[in-house]
Amino acid sequence: MRKIRIIDTSLRDGMHAISHQLTPAQMGALAAGLDSAGLDTIEVGHGDGLGGSSMQYGFSRASDREYLAAVGKAVKKAKIDILLIPGIGTIEDLKSVMEFGVKTVRVTTHVTEADVGEQHIGFAKKNGLEAVGFLMMCHMVSPEKVAEQAKLFESFGADYINVADSAGAMLPKDAADRIRAVKAAVSVPVGFHAHNNLGLAIGNVLAAIEAGADVVDGSVRGFGGGAGNAQLEVLVAVLKRLGYETGIDLYKIMDVAAELFDPILPRPQVVSNDALAIGYAGAYSSFLLHAQRAAEKFGVDSRDILIELGRRKVVGGQEDLIIDVAIDLAKAKGRAV
Repeated sequence: MRKIRIIDTSLRDGMHAISHQLTPAQMGALAAGLDSAGLDTIEVGHGDGLGGSSMQYGFSRASDREYLAAVGKAVKKAKIDILLIPGIGTIEDLKSVMEFGVKTVRVTTHVTEADVGEQHIGFAKKNGLEAVGFLMMCHMVSPEKVAEQAKLFESFGADYINVADSAGAMLPKDAADRIRAVKAAVSVPVGFHAHNNLGLAIGNVLAAIEAGADVVDGSVRGFGGGAGNAQLEVLVAVLKRLGYETGIDLYKIMDVAAELFDPILPRPQVVSNDALAIGYAGAYSSFLLHAQRAAEKFGVDSRDILIELGRRKVVGGQEDLIIDVAIDLAKAKGRAV
């Protein structure tokens, strides 16, 4: 029976869906539930990773240290994972949270910029952490380009490579092609991170696994940016039906979803019109709430903002351009701004 490692991203990607407003106590309780259900790894923190709490990306309710301290006390078996985007988070940020039991660091870059993560991968390895090379927005380039960047991460010492459909724009063949290309290019395990903006997250994860992915991401109730990630409890059930081993207790993760996550979710994680626009346009999933706020402020259609962001190939880290796009659309409609 083939084992698939599942990384839960509810407590990091899910923060996008609630403007990063979980309290440390809530995060600790949710982490304890995930741990009891048998999760291998739990990713924690601001939606944009270490150092993300800012005017640019949105202020979180608490600091990275407060969140990780709460989770570190709550988790007994699962590995604690943090995401670090160079330019948002720094090595100093990583040093400041290592005391809380962090075991895995996912160094995250745009799909063409793996080179900016070299020193972060190196630092993680020197300090005994699992280091992951995480490539965002992989729908924007060819499978061959994804493989080229994966090889760079491997050369820096990454323990595995993660291919991310950050826009939820891939079809199953797109996911499979990129996983096959990376598997052929590197000797380390390969992972996949899906978003559900076209309603294909579970299908894309299955396509990735069939193409050779060893690690996949999911979140409880799909809690994540845009229309959310692959819904974890559904993924566990599907993989169990297919004969894969995940180490996760299906009933327990279903109970965690109902008893711990449902009460804190402001709304069901569905493929809304705006989330669909993100997947259709290939825009970054975490732009959703930013675009909705800009649309309300400037009196334009949020879908137009998201489609234009996709057309301009705006990526994570360029959130300030959302306002520029909204202003341009308002001016085109003859509105004073």
